[in-house]
Amino acid sequence: MVKPPIDLPTPRRSAEAGENLAERIYAQLKQDIFEFRLLPGDRFSESEIAERMAVSRTPVREALFRLQREAFVDVLFRSGWQVRPFDFHYFEDLYDVRVVLETAAVKRLCEQSIGKEQLEDLKQIWLVPAVDRLSDASTVSALDERFHELLVEATGNAEMARMHHALTERMRIIRRLDFTKPPRIEVTYIEHAKILRAVLQRRSDQAQLLLKSHIEESKSEVRKITLHMLHTARQRAGEDRA
Repeated sequence: MVKPPIDLPTPRRSAEAGENLAERIYAQLKQDIFEFRLLPGDRFSESEIAERMAVSRTPVREALFRLQREAFVDVLFRSGWQVRPFDFHYFEDLYDVRVVLETAAVKRLCEQSIGKEQLEDLKQIWLVPAVDRLSDASTVSALDERFHELLVEATGNAEMARMHHALTERMRIIRRLDFTKPPRIEVTYIEHAKILRAVLQRRSDQAQLLLKSHIEESKSEVRKITLHMLHTARQRAGEDRA
C-alpha cells in the first residue's frame, strides 16, 4: 500500500508564516503604542517582547524595524529600543501637510467635474439625519479617515493619494483621540457635511476654508486630549510600579 505523501513545509510556506507572524507582532506593538500601554520614552529589548509574545526574536526584530521606519520607535546603540518621545512639533508639521494636500484636492474637485462616485459614497455617510448618525468612536474615527482620503482619491491623482495615505498612517496615533469625547463626533458630522456640500456645489473658496478650519480645530483638540491622556497614563504607570 502506497503511503500518502507527507506535506512538508516548503521554504516559501515557512517564509509566508514568518511574514504573517511579524505582521501580527507589528500590529500588536503599534496598538500598544496607540493605547499608551507603551508610553513615549519607554525602553525595552527584543528579548522582552519575544518573551511576552511567546515568539522568537526574528519576527520581533522585523516588526520593530518597520515601526522604526514609520517613526514610532528608535533603536538605541547597545541599549535595545525606545518608543519615540512624543513630539508635538512633528505632528503639527504633518497637520500642515494635510492642509496643503486636502485643500488642493477640494480645489481640484470644485474646478473639475471629477470624483462623482466617491462624492456620492460620502453623501451616503455624512449627509444623513441626526438620528441616523453613528456614535461608536472607533467606527466614526475610521469613517473620518476615509472621508479625508476619499476627497484626495477622488481627484484621480494616484501619487497624491499615496502620499496622503502614508500621512494618515503616521497621524493615526493621535487623530483617533479626537473621538474620545462624544461632542467631537457630532461636530465631525456637522463639519464634514458643510465641507461636502460646498464641494458638491463647486464653491471652491468656501470648501477650502471650511476644510482648513476643520483640520485646525481637530489639531487643537487632539493636542489637549493627548496631554491629558499622557498625564493619566504616566500616573497609572507610576502607581503600578509603586
